[in-house]
Amino acid sequence: MKILVLNCGSSSLKYQLFDMDKEKVLAKGLVEKIGMEGSLLVHQPAGHDKIKMPNLIPDHNVAIELVVKALIDPQYGVIKDMNEIDAVGHRTIHGGSAFSDSVVIDEEVMSVLQKLVELAPLHNPPSILGIRACQAMMPNALQVGVFDTAFHQSMPPKAYLYGVPYEYYEKYGLRRYGFHGTSHRYVSLRVAELCGKPYERMKIITCHLGNGSSIAAIEDGKVVDTSMGYTPLAGIIMGTRSGDLDPAIVTYLMDKEDLDIAEINNVLNKKSGLLGLSGVSSDMRLIEEAAADGNERAQLSLEIFNKTVLHYIGAYVAEMNGVDAIVFTAGIGENGPETRQQICENLTYLGLEFDEAANNCRGKEVEITKPGSKVRIFVIPTNEELMIARDTKALAEDAKK
Repeated sequence: MKILVLNCGSSSLKYQLFDMDKEKVLAKGLVEKIGMEGSLLVHQPAGHDKIKMPNLIPDHNVAIELVVKALIDPQYGVIKDMNEIDAVGHRTIHGGSAFSDSVVIDEEVMSVLQKLVELAPLHNPPSILGIRACQAMMPNALQVGVFDTAFHQSMPPKAYLYGVPYEYYEKYGLRRYGFHGTSHRYVSLRVAELCGKPYERMKIITCHLGNGSSIAAIEDGKVVDTSMGYTPLAGIIMGTRSGDLDPAIVTYLMDKEDLDIAEINNVLNKKSGLLGLSGVSSDMRLIEEAAADGNERAQLSLEIFNKTVLHYIGAYVAEMNGVDAIVFTAGIGENGPETRQQICENLTYLGLEFDEAANNCRGKEVEITKPGSKVRIFVIPTNEELMIARDTKALAEDAKK
């Protein structure tokens, strides 16, 4: 079975084509600058170099058309025609509380997605455009929606409700939703395999640390809490996002700086976090270099980042009354040995025995605690695309029954 996985952004489109009989990637690529000057498709068949194809790409329909043409091209394609694609899995950021699992997309689902645009005005519209384009171009392929919020829908009300009048939850859906769910699910399932324990009988904390970061507490196979909230702005400080702060700061800054809603949103989402604190960059690598050169603000921003990660890990250990395994994943989690070490050095109270030599790695799956450690720590590269492909395959097989 061949599954196409799509991740549609407002001006970009990532894709991977899987042969799910062997869970093998046949080709992958990226369409950049959709609707802008300099748009291009970067296509890479498995085992070959990237092929850059500049083109006029005014919208997502044209972008997906070019992706299909690349996949079936006689020279650098990997399939003969689009009928070989059995199903398309669409990464959809926000499913609200309507979807707790991946679903086959029909008009009822599309109607719900349209209503959820209010909750994710930047992310859901391009997903809808991508789905509609695939429905038009591949009418025989099953379309599946895989939601970043779905995995977190197992949270109990005590974890997802905010301390505001309950009527706002009823009227507007004001609650914690959580994000990066597909990543958290993939690495938590994988760590259970590595530990050789039943997933449904483990206490796991997953740390998805990147430009956008979130942490999740997973007990007995279900999320019981997560750091991101109503939007991806909440939780630990991130590349350019503030993370948690006193809500009174918002109205204070609006008054003092004469900011409107759009301007304060821009400050909190694009000018804060590591960038705002360090004054250097949102890129952890550049901040670490600046700190090594004696930049005090860069050093302070690293310390604050680590402190906020520790804050959530400690809270979730208490919430679950223990933890069996902690996972680091995503850009910083997978490639930041210094960050991992500084965090783990403050977790020895859990009985973990840190393995500094094993931790000296980037981008590979490895346990970074010593044999016999009471709590085990792992680095696991995330694979959201494979998780989406697996869900899509399962629903496609069910549809054939």
